[in-house]
Amino acid sequence: MNFDEFLKRISKIKNIPLPAESSQFKMAPSFRQGVLENQQEVTKNAKSAGVLAFFYPDQDRETHFILILRNTYKGVHSAQVGFPGGKREAQDTSLQDTAVRETFEEIGVPIADMEIVCPLSQIYIPPSNFYVHPFMAISKTTPHFIRQEDEVESILEIPLQQFFDDNFTIREIVSTSYHVDAEVPAYKLNNHIVWGATAMMLSEIKDLLKELM
Repeated sequence: MNFDEFLKRISKIKNIPLPAESSQFKMAPSFRQGVLENQQEVTKNAKSAGVLAFFYPDQDRETHFILILRNTYKGVHSAQVGFPGGKREAQDTSLQDTAVRETFEEIGVPIADMEIVCPLSQIYIPPSNFYVHPFMAISKTTPHFIRQEDEVESILEIPLQQFFDDNFTIREIVSTSYHVDAEVPAYKLNNHIVWGATAMMLSEIKDLLKELM
């Protein structure tokens, strides 16, 4: 989709109620509800994080958004695809500030070039005990990305048109943090499998944008 047309359409996004769980659960693993029920006490001490769904025009003015492939490390999100973002730090005045700061650190887009469009629905991530608050943002110019090498393996530039194509919504067997393999709903974007909380957040974004398109 042409980015100028995209901008015209998302100008109305704040008038649309967030679909929240009704969208998120379309891409939820079947075991998620059971995990949530078993972790009700743990969630009371959950940490907070902010992430950014960042949309921009490429050199041909076609709309893209960013996902990142995280480096391999000793942690539950090792080598996974997700949005740029991270945990709230003491200097952050809000979770929106967290999302913007972390995005600047991880992919190098200047904070002044990130325009927040709207907040999205928060989601709980059981393996790391985080409540993640996503925000949708845009840049009106083509960014120059700089990868944070110690955290980001690669920056994935996803064409919006590919994301809208239902042929890229699949089911895939993945290894989970619970030491089992499970079949889950997923997106296959730029030949990477995107599942779990990131896919659930993307599902809400997809439903919101479809209302506008």
